[in-house]
Amino acid sequence: MVWRLLDFQSFNIFENMAIDEAVFHETIRNHQPPTIRFYVSRPSAITIGYFQDAKKELNIEKCRREGIDITRRITGGRAVFHFSEMTYSIAAGDHEKIFPVDVLGAYKIISRCIARGLSDLGINASLAGDGCSMKKDELPPCCFALPRRDELLVNGRKICGSAQVRKKGGFLQHGMLLLDFDAQKTAELISRDVAPAPTEARTLKKSVTSIAEELAERVDERELCFRMKKGFTDELGIELEAGSITSAEEKLKDTLMKKYMDVDWIIERKKYFKAA
Repeated sequence: MVWRLLDFQSFNIFENMAIDEAVFHETIRNHQPPTIRFYVSRPSAITIGYFQDAKKELNIEKCRREGIDITRRITGGRAVFHFSEMTYSIAAGDHEKIFPVDVLGAYKIISRCIARGLSDLGINASLAGDGCSMKKDELPPCCFALPRRDELLVNGRKICGSAQVRKKGGFLQHGMLLLDFDAQKTAELISRDVAPAPTEARTLKKSVTSIAEELAERVDERELCFRMKKGFTDELGIELEAGSITSAEEKLKDTLMKKYMDVDWIIERKKYFKAA
């Protein structure tokens, strides 16, 4: 089986989210093979999950003062601070029998691939297991504060956070691998009013790790990208063929960027744009 590879890229968060969504819709519409992307977002940014309340769970004014971009994802999950990390995304149709047609089944398979790539670096990661049973309104605002089922832990601490959206015909999953982690900064930007940042920083420090913390030698984004590609090919027995986005994806991406930069969408989740 051959997947399309959109190899290591660097864009701002608005363009990255728009590319992911455009590829997702076009993959399903045209019954294309899966596409896998690896990218970073610059400048630093925060993405919030589709169902999150930005006003309650982000320090929006601090983000603005420090030039931290904010947008809302179409995937679920909690807020993520894109800083010293690498993001992967996978868009696949339901016709691809390699993935079960359920959220957790796809999570498990993708997590195995990521774990294999980390193992190639010398990091032993394992699935979180049954995860938490907290109610939605009890969940911490930061994605990395709490492991969910079939996400990856290293010695009990989270190293990769992922989120998924499904529609009839396929799914999009993207996730973030931490090269480094700044618990204090993350807590200052992503914090509930009832939980002071220093308290959340201590909690995050205990529950989150990073590649820099686990390895003596520094690993950069491109090296991590190479290991992740190898993890997917070795685990799934697939080939990755380097490509680029199509003209249709480019056109849709340009339209979708308006949504990802729209304050009403980001803060209020208003004016939802249905691309397909």
